Amino acid sequence: MKKYLAILLALAMVFAMAACGQAAAPAQEAAPAEEAAPAEEAAPAGEAAPAEEAAPAEEAAPAEEAAPELAVMSYAEYAAADADTEVVVECYVQAKQSWWDNKVTVYAADQDGAYFLYDMACSQEDNEKLVAGQKIRVHGFKGVWSGEVEIVDGSFEFVDGDSFIAEPVDIGALLGTDELEAHMNQAISVSDAVVADKGDGAAFFYNWDNSGEDGNSDLYFDIEVNGAVYTFVVRRYLTEPGSEVYEAVKALNVGDTVDITGFLYWYEGPQPHITSITVK
Repeated sequence: MKKYLAILLALAMVFAMAACGQAAAPAQEAAPAEEAAPAEEAAPAGEAAPAEEAAPAEEAAPAEEAAPELAVMSYAEYAAADADTEVVVECYVQAKQSWWDNKVTVYAADQDGAYFLYDMACSQEDNEKLVAGQKIRVHGFKGVWSGEVEIVDGSFEFVDGDSFIAEPVDIGALLGTDELEAHMNQAISVSDAVVADKGDGAAFFYNWDNSGEDGNSDLYFDIEVNGAVYTFVVRRYLTEPGSEVYEAVKALNVGDTVDITGFLYWYEGPQPHITSITVK
């Protein structure tokens, strides 16, 4: 019995020592958690973050004012205007030179004076409507070339209303006087003029220096009035070769007495462009 108890006691001691040997190892120490970065400080409640300041809007430049439209001038105002002045006139077609390259040259007038509209812009369609007596409004610039006063760089529009054809002014007594220039570009007439010798017994020249040829040249002839000689011209673009006046001048003889009508064109003095001539 004692022996049996001793054995039991020995076994109990063995079990007790095994339990002490199996004491749990200390748990592995967890690494400290990584410290979170502090949150970005929020703006105080209700206070909005300042908005980025916008650049001031660029101030618009004031619109350029349109130039006022020119008023229509009277003939007296046109005559008094300086060269290169912008002009607007209303006048009536009296005659015209040939149309070419969308341009036409017109002899025009009103009841007080006359105008030479040089190389005025004109379509072919409008050229057909530019008949004698037609009223037009012309916008251009006053020019002077070798004494001739004209409107250049011009354009026009048709004006409804009346028509007008000027009566020719007899300039026979005005040739050689200062008063003649006031009638520049007007319809004119000369009566009982005598055809003078143009040179070597010729009554006319083809071109001013006789360098031209029949059918392709202006005709120049001289007349004597009150003892003085003046040059008149058959302008081929106004009264073309083959026209009645062109052929009539070709048939002149020195010493013929003639009546003439035309327009008082000016080139270093009076040099009318004629539209008819009658031998007496």
